[in-house]
Amino acid sequence: MSKRIFSYTVLIIASIVSIFPFLWMIVSSTNKSVDVTKGRLLPGSHFMENLHNLLDTVDLVPALINSTKISIITTVLAMLIASLAGYGFEIFKSRTKDFLFNFLLLSMMIPFAALMVPLFRMFGTISQSFPMIGIDTLAAVILPTVTTAFLIFFFRQSTKMFPKEILEAGRIDGLSELGVFFRIYVPTMKTTYAAAAIITFMASWNSYLWPLVILQSPENQTIPLLISNLGSSYSPDFGVIMTAIVIATLPAALIFFIMQKHFVAGMMGSVK
Repeated sequence: MSKRIFSYTVLIIASIVSIFPFLWMIVSSTNKSVDVTKGRLLPGSHFMENLHNLLDTVDLVPALINSTKISIITTVLAMLIASLAGYGFEIFKSRTKDFLFNFLLLSMMIPFAALMVPLFRMFGTISQSFPMIGIDTLAAVILPTVTTAFLIFFFRQSTKMFPKEILEAGRIDGLSELGVFFRIYVPTMKTTYAAAAIITFMASWNSYLWPLVILQSPENQTIPLLISNLGSSYSPDFGVIMTAIVIATLPAALIFFIMQKHFVAGMMGSVK
């Protein structure tokens, strides 16, 4: 009994610590800047005022549209590329497969900050011939992040538990390898796709460092860059900043809660 009480106590404390920043953000968006700096923890009545000031201060809608475009395109491409790679690494046999996969995993040890300068120079060179995918374009934000070693590893590990007999049955029925992949593998692995999609979308939506480096025009800025600019003024309005953060949090939170069950099942590696 005492162990159960201790476990519940720890879980309650951890839940409060985890959810407090989110609640404080929402409460702060309803207060004036001076109340936020004082640490007021009670809801106010200034949300609409903060929202009006936010819309008057910055171009919020274009930034939301840019972040939405980048996140959706990145997620779709990442799901296709990473699942194909994970499927191939697990299903097909090759002498060099394990070596290539281990080499791929080693790339996870390289911090992205170490790759920014070479990537920036590469896109600077590309801009001379293909300006539509060069510096200061949304494509330049998307291309380096269309997939990651982690996503490929995630799909390969999930594929290990995939019933291979189903694939063989599809091949016997005359399906091509792409047919087997799209008509059998993809529908069966929907929980894995859901988990990977949530991870990718949230990472892309919250990405700050690479868009800061590669995007230069105000009309191309994403929502994290817009919020950063709000906080860099001489006298930032914290009520307005918190309102912008609440708005920026809603899409990712909505997608997570809609796909929460699939996310949990996908992270557990279940195949249904």
